[in-house]
Amino acid sequence: MSGPLQGIRILDLTWALAGPFASMILGDLGAEVLKIEIPGEGDSTRKHGPYLQGLSSYFLSINRGKKSVTLNLKDPRGKKILLALAEKSDVLIENFRPGVMEKLGLGYEEIKKVQPQIIYAACSGFGRTGPYAQRGAYDVIIQGMAGTLSITGEPGGPPVRVGFSVADLGAGLFTAIGILAALHERRNSGKGQIVDVAMLDAQVALLENAFSRYFATGEVPGPLGTRHPVVTPFQVFPSKDGYVVIAISKDEQWERFLRALDREDLLQDERFQTNDLRTRHREVLEALLTSITRTKTTGQWIEILQAIRIPAGPLNTIDKVAEDPQIQAREMITELDHAGIGKVRVISPPIKFSRTPSRIQGSAPEVGQHTGEVLKTLVNLSEEELAVLRKDGVI
Repeated sequence: MSGPLQGIRILDLTWALAGPFASMILGDLGAEVLKIEIPGEGDSTRKHGPYLQGLSSYFLSINRGKKSVTLNLKDPRGKKILLALAEKSDVLIENFRPGVMEKLGLGYEEIKKVQPQIIYAACSGFGRTGPYAQRGAYDVIIQGMAGTLSITGEPGGPPVRVGFSVADLGAGLFTAIGILAALHERRNSGKGQIVDVAMLDAQVALLENAFSRYFATGEVPGPLGTRHPVVTPFQVFPSKDGYVVIAISKDEQWERFLRALDREDLLQDERFQTNDLRTRHREVLEALLTSITRTKTTGQWIEILQAIRIPAGPLNTIDKVAEDPQIQAREMITELDHAGIGKVRVISPPIKFSRTPSRIQGSAPEVGQHTGEVLKTLVNLSEEELAVLRKDGVI
């Protein structure tokens, strides 16, 4: 069985993280992804460590299953080849600053001349419009500008970056969603269009109730550590041998929780009668509960709380997550064969389909690994023509 996007061809001009993450998602869903790279160099992330036998694990993690085609887009012959590939593609994704593709003569207006139905997806730091459109951006810049850094960390402490590239990956997810929506709409209209995604916009959209709380109260949210802003207790607590994560969102769960702790006396405490009151007095409550949670191990607490249907879990380190039986049962880690380094472990697609399963179509490619194959098949170039183009540095 094939993935749900079988038959869709993606012309991928992205680099770094946000764009490649979007095209990787579409590739896992069955699309053919042609990754366009600079001859002799490739994607800049090929130089990012840590390395596995000389190959970037960073690059390997977000470019699996793609076909690498090298093209010098500044050479007229490279531009001509790209247009020929665009003519036979459904989607073009790029994440340059706005205007770069136009300077190359490969902007949307030029691309749609050869393929009117193309979905042209542009993912950039600030989008194609607005006063910041020409600014460059990286994940930490966007986390700062969107407010993410201001609400992450411990109260009274310095700003803290989220521990993974949430601004890049969020933009990549929205880009993939936008492409899928545009492909669906094209079935009815027969027309292509531009999908314009800004990292800043995407990050603001992900800041869920931080903005809604500000709009409702006028109070500027700040960092809360692991606590939830409006639900209490809903955070990490220290245990005898580590930490335990406890999430109580209903008053009846609170009652069961206190009985399990043998602290039914707190049911009568006026400070903790409702969730709103518990949130208002959370500092007092946190200190009280911490003195209790320290008396048992994480495993003991999870066993106790699961038995009374209170959501709880361990605070796992990454190595423990990799060995977690639930992660293994869901096949969330896949081992791939890579021609250069042998076995490589990567994270599997998280979307499960009953009939058209998503799957990783292969390991990440070497620079230009598929250039000859793709240009022979889609552009009808001969071996002699390819040899000349290689000699001249066009491919």
